Amino acid sequence: MLAAMPPTPAPSSDQGESPIRDRGDACPGALRLHRADDGLLARLRLPGGLLTGRQVAVLGAAAERLADGNLSITSRGNVELRGLGDACGGELSALLADAGLLPSERHERVRNVLASPLAGTDGLGRADVQLWTRELDGLLCAEQWTTALSGRFLFVLDDGRGDVAGLGGDVTLIAESGGTVVVGVGDLAFRVAGADAPRAALAGAGAFLAAAADAGNGAWRVGELPVGQAIDLAGALEGAGVGAVRVGPGAVGSGGSAGPGAVGSGGSAGPGAVGPGGPPPPGVIGRAVSVHAPLGRVSVGQWRALLPLPADELRVTPWRGFVLPGFADEGSARERLGSLAEAGYLTDPGSPWLGVGACTGRPGCAKSLADVRADAVPGHGSLPVHWSGCARRCGHPHGDWIDVLATGDGDYEVTLHAGGSTVPVTGGTLTEAVTTARTTTKPTATR
Repeated sequence: MLAAMPPTPAPSSDQGESPIRDRGDACPGALRLHRADDGLLARLRLPGGLLTGRQVAVLGAAAERLADGNLSITSRGNVELRGLGDACGGELSALLADAGLLPSERHERVRNVLASPLAGTDGLGRADVQLWTRELDGLLCAEQWTTALSGRFLFVLDDGRGDVAGLGGDVTLIAESGGTVVVGVGDLAFRVAGADAPRAALAGAGAFLAAAADAGNGAWRVGELPVGQAIDLAGALEGAGVGAVRVGPGAVGSGGSAGPGAVGSGGSAGPGAVGPGGPPPPGVIGRAVSVHAPLGRVSVGQWRALLPLPADELRVTPWRGFVLPGFADEGSARERLGSLAEAGYLTDPGSPWLGVGACTGRPGCAKSLADVRADAVPGHGSLPVHWSGCARRCGHPHGDWIDVLATGDGDYEVTLHAGGSTVPVTGGTLTEAVTTARTTTKPTATR
């Protein structure tokens, strides 16, 4: 019989934790490669998760010729290539630049922008935030000061449906009805015109950098600023020529989590959202097709099965999936969904593998205590599950989730992270523990 131990407070990511960062951010990029046990790793930022058909083809060729023949999808909707050789850097950068995937070498690691992947496809959102994504990316790459942002600083653009607002953005935009948008940084929130949204987001990043300089602790993200450290978002918006009105608590909470009247934390929709929140389910949605990648990794063959793109656009999601918009009719969308199922994608909303992710694990990562991808098991339930080979828990979900952590003795610890608490789950088989945790009622927060 499974037994849940009393809840204990979960580590907080809210503003107030103030680590001292005495070194630069070493987060990998497309040009700054990371050395792992299975070779070099490149992480390619994809603002809004957007790729053209040509870019999809180029990444497939890079994975086949230069890497291990697979592509990994991150929790920020980016793409990683692993198993790269020592001499591949020049050829890889040339391929990416020629495909328009490196608009600026100096800015390539700071182009961290999440956006609602169904924006503009199903009539639910209040704004096509993918248009904001393109403009914000151009603004980021046009300014030299933005290179001071860390590779972990995150912009989140929610079209009002409540799908991405709770994914821990440092600067969060939430579209409203009537053509306005709420921009939030930490506990501050202002309402601006929708046309000013990208400039407001950039101003928010500038306000953070100024606050981090004043704090002197080398903060990489808003949640790392010391308690009481002021962020002059109002001044930054005024300096950018953006008219803004302060809105009260609850519009956008700390770290980008929305409060009452807006959207819920963890990507769940709240009272003000126009959609159900959370990841798009697999299937046909309007004239778009949504699929998920098993454990967040696909082979080159599976990657190429995404082609051709009906609207020359692929959207990579932060839930390690893909949205293909622009099908002419439902019939053609369902035909493509069937072919992607044959290619090995998750296309059934009832699949127990949905929401199950894993870090790289052995043998690719020296720190991992297990081959977590081989050990991972499915489990029915709504909460996401992440299998981790070590305590770093690389790539784990934001918000409420199930933590399956390798212990080094061939076993795993299963813990429910929900409502601000952690609840270890014991007893039964590993599969039973995961399933029970995924279906457990969320415990009351004990902060």
